Amino acid sequence: MVSLLRFHSNYMKKNSLIICVFIVLFSLSIQAQTKKWTLEECVRYAIDNNISIKQSELDTKTAAIDKKGAMGNFLPSVNANASHSWNIGLNQDITTGLLRNQTTQFTSAGASVGVDIYKGLQNQNTLRRANLSIVAAKYQLLKMQEDVALNVANAFLQILFNKENLKVQQEQLEINKKQLIRSQELVSAGSVPRGDLLDIKATVALDYQKVIAAENTLLISKLSLTQLLQLKDFENFEVTDETSAKDENNILAQTPSVIYEKAKETKTELKIAQTNLEIAEKNVAIAKGAFQPNLRGFYSFNTRVSYADVPLYSNTGQIIGTQGSPSFSSQFNTNKGQSFGAQLSIPIFNGYSAKNNVERSKVNLEKSKIALEQQNLDLQRNVFTAFTEAKGALKTHESALVALEARQEAYNYAKEKYAVGMMNSFDFSQSQTLLSNAQSEVLRTKYDYIFKIKILEFYFGISIFKN
Repeated sequence: MVSLLRFHSNYMKKNSLIICVFIVLFSLSIQAQTKKWTLEECVRYAIDNNISIKQSELDTKTAAIDKKGAMGNFLPSVNANASHSWNIGLNQDITTGLLRNQTTQFTSAGASVGVDIYKGLQNQNTLRRANLSIVAAKYQLLKMQEDVALNVANAFLQILFNKENLKVQQEQLEINKKQLIRSQELVSAGSVPRGDLLDIKATVALDYQKVIAAENTLLISKLSLTQLLQLKDFENFEVTDETSAKDENNILAQTPSVIYEKAKETKTELKIAQTNLEIAEKNVAIAKGAFQPNLRGFYSFNTRVSYADVPLYSNTGQIIGTQGSPSFSSQFNTNKGQSFGAQLSIPIFNGYSAKNNVERSKVNLEKSKIALEQQNLDLQRNVFTAFTEAKGALKTHESALVALEARQEAYNYAKEKYAVGMMNSFDFSQSQTLLSNAQSEVLRTKYDYIFKIKILEFYFGISIFKN
């Protein structure tokens, strides 16, 4: 019996140790699964994994390949050719002119080199355009990163808003559930009519609906952000609650004009438009180059080797054998030839093709100038609009806070009156609804203000992410 108890005790100790290890591992697994993402982490992860950004990165690689092609225009073109043929059967003997059955072979080889000496500066302008295209592709990539960062920030703040809104709805549900219990007691005591109890029950049921709707909205907002981040598990995705409604960089202390001047120096849209204008200027120069003469140098080398079964005849005209052809090396040296020189091509008339290309390039140049001017106007309008909206969002948020404080006091007063039977359930429910709306309005204005401040900082050159 004692040994059995000892065995049982040792068995329990081992099991307890296994259970403890399992609990620790399980808790570590849960902690790993519930990682909370910061805004900076979300933005950085999106920039590294977003599909649109990856496509823009491929555009920069394409621009680099185009530059290699433009540089190759300065290099000589080298081509080589070789051929070998057999002719078997009835052929004309080149020595006698008679048709004979024989086998002939013919080998030819050659190489040529060509280089542009002058091409109306088209090669130089093509290379300059390729360099500008690389710059434009990099600006476009930066613009895509900025757009994704703003979208991530908006989605991140939307999750925070939905999380806090869910808490408000859950708290309101708990309050009304307690109020339902209190109403049941008052009805049982005969202090309030039974109709008030039914109103409270309907209010609780409506609160359940609001909680479910808030949960669904939160889940959808998580889905939106995880799609931007290219994550699959959106149900377990969590973000930190670290954002506060503060103008940390004191951006509202600046004037719209100062922010606009700063934005002109830093905004990617203007840099892209300016670079596109320079590319359009190079396209005009390239098109004009087609009117100028084209001078090209060339050099070519060629040789040939042939073989044939040449018959040998006796004095009586009978074939007594064949005579071999000269060796490959001797024929190669004997038959070789070279040519070199320069070719000048002067365009005279080409069906208005060159002229139309120039005119088309000039039209595109004017479009680029207008686009740059429009970008300046859009930037000015966006900056002044963002500044006005940010100030308005701040005032709206401050007003919402004042309204919430008043609604909270009104609710507390209504609660006291309802508890002593001086207010019916309908009026009390209205007071609760007004309080809930005021809480939701504070949340909405808070995150609206935060996002508008982020946009204003973005125009001022304060990026959401750091390169």
